[in-house]
Amino acid sequence: MTSLARKQEHQDELLEYRLSLRLGPVHARQRLNIEREAEARVFGRNRSSFHLENLTTAPAFIRFCLKSVGLFGRGQANSRRLNTVHNRFHLPGLPATFEGFRILHLTDLHVDMDEANLQAVIRQISTLDYDLCVLTGDYRKQTWGPIEAALAGMAQLRKAIKGPAYAVLGNHDSVRMVPGLEDMGYALLMNEMVPVERKGERLYLAGVDDPHFYKAHNLYRAGDDIPAGGISLLLSHTPEIWREASHAGYDIFLCGHTHGGQICLPGGIPVTLDADCPRHLGRGYWQANGMQGYTSPGAGTSVVNVRLNCPPEVTIHTLTRGANL
Repeated sequence: MTSLARKQEHQDELLEYRLSLRLGPVHARQRLNIEREAEARVFGRNRSSFHLENLTTAPAFIRFCLKSVGLFGRGQANSRRLNTVHNRFHLPGLPATFEGFRILHLTDLHVDMDEANLQAVIRQISTLDYDLCVLTGDYRKQTWGPIEAALAGMAQLRKAIKGPAYAVLGNHDSVRMVPGLEDMGYALLMNEMVPVERKGERLYLAGVDDPHFYKAHNLYRAGDDIPAGGISLLLSHTPEIWREASHAGYDIFLCGHTHGGQICLPGGIPVTLDADCPRHLGRGYWQANGMQGYTSPGAGTSVVNVRLNCPPEVTIHTLTRGANL
């Protein structure tokens, strides 16, 4: 074994040890071993889990098709033109001190995909007012490979985020990113819950590991310590676990993953959402079994940095005991 190989093996052992302490040995082993297996394949774990972004020729082919019909330039400009969308969650049981509490929701940033898009996100959030920031996964461009560029982009973004920032991982994100993200000030919720306090009253913020590809989510571990009657918010990368979450008793469900389709037909009709869920859960506000949810189309892009009939967004969610407007 070469000295370089020995050094890499030692680094892997240290990483696995640190992740085992942070996540528990089973969770760390599951995530790392699935990643190692997936990185050796184009088709993920099996052919039913094929992802277009894993096919190395896909970006060039899609780019060629869009250029040939004169849509690439427009789509790229669209991807860098973000909207700030305001949403309200009506919660009659909301503690009084949290009336008007604002949550900045960022998702599917793919920060190493397009530097111009990352800078557009930073500019967009610089003037916003909010009490808490949450991020629902997919920080890396690829679903495999190096993490350094994604971590560098996330470091830039963290400097622009005011106050606490809680995050979960998506199907593009390596568990190897967890130490770096936490070192720069993101609080990762890996099937975990934290109370958010204000003047002696609490909300309960839970987050699960990626349910889409890694299937590493655990709603019970994330929510078992939420007291009966407590207002709970769940962060998930994807809406695909909406049924489980609604029956588990969560009040609010925040997610992304779908990109809203990213390249849509006129009228915003998505060609595909790449998610096993009803299409009405693919974008925006929805309700299910008494739980309120919001699927953000995200601020970034995947495969190619274009958007058509599906603008990117950053979202401000306001919590209120009053009626929805």
